Amino acid sequence: MIKVIPAADRHHASHGWLDSYFLFSFSDYYDMNNVQWGPLRVFNDDYIKGNSGFPEHPHSEMEIVTIVLEGEVTHKDSLGNDTVIRAGEVQRMTTGTGVRHSEHNSSDKDLHLYQLWFFPNKKGLAPSYEQKAIDFTDEKNELVPLVTGQKVLEDVVYINSNSTIYYANLKEGKEIDFKTFSIRKGFIYVTTGELFVNGIQVQKNDQVRSADVDALRIKATADSTFILIDLPGVEANF
Repeated sequence: MIKVIPAADRHHASHGWLDSYFLFSFSDYYDMNNVQWGPLRVFNDDYIKGNSGFPEHPHSEMEIVTIVLEGEVTHKDSLGNDTVIRAGEVQRMTTGTGVRHSEHNSSDKDLHLYQLWFFPNKKGLAPSYEQKAIDFTDEKNELVPLVTGQKVLEDVVYINSNSTIYYANLKEGKEIDFKTFSIRKGFIYVTTGELFVNGIQVQKNDQVRSADVDALRIKATADSTFILIDLPGVEANF
């Protein structure tokens, strides 16, 4: 099963300083048929204007991943972390039993980031933090792992989930075959360009959700960038 969700079907929330596109139910947007995909609970595509941001607020029992595409975000939390996450860097917070944090764009330039929330594979975890600069924005014509909990990849950010997040920058005409298993789920979000996924056309900001397939065959019909997430298909394997 491969389902394409067009960019126009994303929920758009505009607050002046923030333009956010929700790929799953979040905040004031709720669709009982669009709550999660495997353990992936939230995927927000956020544009934050300069000198603005989110004041301190609480989280618990989630793995929160922030991927910065443009600009930089200043992060402060109740664990004592006070840091800046720049374009090309990835952050993970295990919120576990509870943590508070704030996120601000302290520069004059606009900030573009993806924030993803995953249900953890275990409740009651001690809160923790990790941040890593990963060279994922260059033209590599391959899947670059950013975050994983599958313990088979090195030099990536760890997550308490049986999932892996990849980023790819494909030149026009290049192809990638991602081998998977029918018990897994896949998720693709196109950042730029145009792809064919198993022969189905997807364009900028479209989503692909897959299940019960053995491979995702991805071909760029224009210079393209995208996120691919490999996910467990059933809750027992989260």
